Amino acid sequence: EAKDKVMLGVERKSLVLTEEEKRLTAYHEAGHAVVSMKTDGSDPIHKVTIIPRGRALGLTASLPETDRHNYTRNWLIGRLAMCYGGRAAEEITFGKGAVTTGAGGDIQQATALARRMVMEYGMSELVGLMAVGEREQEIFLGREFGTRRETSERTAEMVDEEVKRFLDEAFGTALRLLNANSDLLERIAQALLERETIDRDDLDLLARNLPLPPRPAPPPPSSAPPGVPVGRESPALRGSPPILGAPPAEPAGA
Repeated sequence: EAKDKVMLGVERKSLVLTEEEKRLTAYHEAGHAVVSMKTDGSDPIHKVTIIPRGRALGLTASLPETDRHNYTRNWLIGRLAMCYGGRAAEEITFGKGAVTTGAGGDIQQATALARRMVMEYGMSELVGLMAVGEREQEIFLGREFGTRRETSERTAEMVDEEVKRFLDEAFGTALRLLNANSDLLERIAQALLERETIDRDDLDLLARNLPLPPRPAPPPPSSAPPGVPVGRESPALRGSPPILGAPPAEPAGA
């Protein structure tokens, strides 16, 4: 839980979602998860939740199995498709007229990534191996400060065209994967509605169409005698051996 607070943000337990909002969020996050699971080379899903955290109503978090210092073009294209998995799931499940603003952050993230692919990483065949945009340098050994590269209108149009092409293809890929795996989308969404949070092990079972294990029972209430503050030693238990609880399990996929 401490790791999730750092990675995902603190749960907003005071924010109460309606049943319709929960259903929309469940299918949105299930869409992200399915596209990631069905994209070769993508990072494993660590956790999917419809409990609001930070500014998000739900989250799908993935973790690489090893440290990654470079990203391939195929990995980045897969990441674009995953970003659009939520919007694609909303459109498939509820129709174009019922899509929500929940994909706003996903669209911003995908657009920024696609623009870097075109302008910085040389991953567009149309624009080519050319850095596009402005770059400044500090004064050092006679280098000119404020060096600026002007971009022509034609180049700017090419960049916009390529960014839109990357994004349109990513959305098309997300739609194709979700339509081909509609049963898995439904199973994950229903599991989220029932449990609110599922992890990597749960997703593996759902991908194989196997039932999820029963949820752990809530901890029993404290049995301390009346009048004894919880967390302090009861006089009746002085001298008794300490009762050690098992440490909390590490989150699946960590």
